[in-house]
Amino acid sequence: MTPFNIVNDLNIYLILGALLFSIGIFGALMHKTFIGMLISSELILSGASINIMAFNRFTVAEPDTGQIFTLFIMAVAAAEAAIVLSVILAIYRRYKSVETDSTSELKG
Repeated sequence: MTPFNIVNDLNIYLILGALLFSIGIFGALMHKTFIGMLISSELILSGASINIMAFNRFTVAEPDTGQIFTLFIMAVAAAEAAIVLSVILAIYRRYKSVETDSTSELKG
């Protein structure tokens, strides 16, 4: 495989998507702030989008299917970011911190 044909290999995209997904899962488990968790969830969604687009490009005859799924994931990610940022702002106004440990009294 030459360096110029690396973009024509499904495995490269799957490895990249799995790497982003794994980094996102690790970040979501290890971060103590809500902002870090938000960024990690965006990495998870990006990894899933890359995998969907890779399978769309290399295996599916109809190219519209994967693109629609990826646009849907992007819309969900944008809505998630807006909602989570508003929740983070409300928590910061109340507790003056964005760390998850300071919001322990929110337990139901």
